Amino acid sequence: MNRRIMRKPELLALIGLSDATIWRLEKAGRFPRRIQLGGNSVGWFNTDIDAWMDSRAAERQEGVRDNQ
Repeated sequence: MNRRIMRKPELLALIGLSDATIWRLEKAGRFPRRIQLGGNSVGWFNTDIDAWMDSRAAERQEGVRDNQ
């Protein structure tokens, strides 16, 4: 997989969460940490975001199995 840095607008469009929600999840250790690019610029590794989304999907599947 090709690793690259994803900037905030792309991240927000991809996952559909607000900036504040991402910040809260990140502070709680439940979201990948941002990378400081300089000044006010931040980004996230796309591979970290993909892994986070995969873990959320796995949690959903576990919940479905638990309810059966």
